[in-house]
Amino acid sequence: MRIFHQYFQSDFHGAFAAVTAVRTKRIQALLMAGLLCACLMLPAAPVRAEELEQDAKEDSLDETLQLYAQSAVLMDADSGRVLYGKNPEDILPMASTTKIMTCILALEYGNPEEIVEVSAYAATMPKVKLYVRQGEKYRLKDLLYSLMLESHNDSAVVIAEAVGGSVEGFAAMMNQKARDIGCFDTYFITPNGLDAVVNDSGRTHSTTARDLAKIMAYCVTDSAAREEFLEITRTAGYDFTDAEGKRSFHCNNHNAFLGMMPEALSGKTGFTNNAGYCYVGALESEGRIFTVALLACGWPNNRNYKWSDMKQLAAYGMEQYRYRDIYEAKKFEAIRVENGIDRTSGKPYEEAYVPVRVDDRGETELSYLLSDRDKIEVKTQTARTLQAPVEADAQIGTVSYYLNGDLVRQYPVVTTQDVEARTYGFICTYLIQTYLFARPVDILAPS
Repeated sequence: MRIFHQYFQSDFHGAFAAVTAVRTKRIQALLMAGLLCACLMLPAAPVRAEELEQDAKEDSLDETLQLYAQSAVLMDADSGRVLYGKNPEDILPMASTTKIMTCILALEYGNPEEIVEVSAYAATMPKVKLYVRQGEKYRLKDLLYSLMLESHNDSAVVIAEAVGGSVEGFAAMMNQKARDIGCFDTYFITPNGLDAVVNDSGRTHSTTARDLAKIMAYCVTDSAAREEFLEITRTAGYDFTDAEGKRSFHCNNHNAFLGMMPEALSGKTGFTNNAGYCYVGALESEGRIFTVALLACGWPNNRNYKWSDMKQLAAYGMEQYRYRDIYEAKKFEAIRVENGIDRTSGKPYEEAYVPVRVDDRGETELSYLLSDRDKIEVKTQTARTLQAPVEADAQIGTVSYYLNGDLVRQYPVVTTQDVEARTYGFICTYLIQTYLFARPVDILAPS
């Protein structure tokens, strides 16, 4: 009996343990299912705006481009919009690409036919140089060819001293022009691009790829001296003498990109030990003008890296971007004017409305250089009602054009006529004229 009891007890405990285990697993499964449902019902973790912005920027870049330059920009010269950028805001030295600013300022503020004299300081400039001598005199225009074709550092100083009074004075002009163009991350110290630093402030001779591309865009599109700039920078070879005709010089254009593709428009090379190989150029294709800036694009013996990068970015721009008209004609319903006088009937009990239109200044086309990835959005905002009195040409709304979320153009929506306010004086005058001075037959006549 005791044995049977022990056997029964052990079997019972085993069965109970088995049942308990099954129930435990079922409970665990139910708990896990409930937890999973709860997790699915929870709102997603918020994504920070900067993360979304970074994702959008990464999505907008073509990952097939592999550039040597530490900083690079492809820009639409017409709008100043960066079409492709690699570290576009990094502040770096720019070597002799500086000379595009020296050249354009000399053309804008100097007299190309002026005879200028070489100072002792200018004659001490390091290579690459024309080897001018103190006291020699040259025509300013000839030195501009020396500056842009051969990148002579001594010619740059002669030009700066002639146009700006001194290197420091000319540097101030360069920095002011940079600000006028909209380049606020650029700081010029020298007219030739040699590495330099201001001791008291620690500021260096530097720019960004974005700013450098914008300066080139100014030189080839907006400057009043753009034709002269293009003539100089596109010249293959140039011969000249000093003012007395004692020394003769020949300059060859070292911008090899001019011979690499027919679309090449202008450009300037640069190199210092600190800056590495740099390049800024422009190209024109089917009415489109692109500028490219490359900073820190390799060091010796990699001088050809810049040409590889330039050709990649040029091809990318020409293949991906076309002008597209994004203008949309907009028509609006007339807007109700509270407490206004209806212009048609002149009756105080009629509701007043005022027509409105888009003040597009006669524009019927709005062209932008766009790729298939770009997104255009047009938003309109107008007042639902207006309060009398209302003047003609009063702005009551806007039509806004957004490119990838950035506002690129905005037109005002304006009234086309005025609406007078319905005053007590007007109502009294209307009643007197209508009923007091009206003939009885007019009063009794059905309206």
